[in-house]
Amino acid sequence: MRLVLRIGGSVVASPFNPALLSGYADLLIKLKREGHVVTAVVGGGSLAREMIGVAKEMGLEEPEQDEAAISVSRLVAQLLLMKLGGEGAGKVPLSIEEAADSLKDGKVVVMGGLKPGMTTDAVAAMLAERIDADLLVKATDQEGVYTRDPRKHTDARKLDVLSYDDLTRFFDKEKHEAGIHQILDPEAVRILKRRKTRTVVLNGFNPDNVFLAVKDEKIGTLIE
Repeated sequence: MRLVLRIGGSVVASPFNPALLSGYADLLIKLKREGHVVTAVVGGGSLAREMIGVAKEMGLEEPEQDEAAISVSRLVAQLLLMKLGGEGAGKVPLSIEEAADSLKDGKVVVMGGLKPGMTTDAVAAMLAERIDADLLVKATDQEGVYTRDPRKHTDARKLDVLSYDDLTRFFDKEKHEAGIHQILDPEAVRILKRRKTRTVVLNGFNPDNVFLAVKDEKIGTLIE
């Protein structure tokens, strides 16, 4: 299987969780040794959003705010990559093409953000399209996709399966802005829908959930 794992910063970096980051390193190595082609894209979490706020208060424009967040996400990616040791690609890719090329060495590729105006969700979607991924898994701070934000609405209901057309009905925001935080950003969905990439959104606080999704077990929300 060709897998793209999108690890939410809300899971491993809000605040930083060294044990969980290490757990994801173990998972990525396990999947690689089982013969899967493995890539991961990580977010910057609360520190990235804090840096966006600092940049904003300094009067910097939104692209510069994004640049600050991208730097944090790449730092998280670097930590994970270092933990992978010899199983990981040598450095954090700075483009989709560089990431695809790094896979040729049979290593685990880990990356963060790429450029202003593009979330790490969109990066993961672009990577999935570029490497012809069989599955994209988003490990997030929710059990899956809900009819409403479960943190705000007690009547929110988790959905087990839905289509990309259905997914857009649950968006809070329809376009990118610095620090956007929702289950999948709109641009990522447009990319994934274009190729009909099989996607699972699940609770990322237990890396074993990702392993279950790879094994096609029923977990989280399946989008296709």
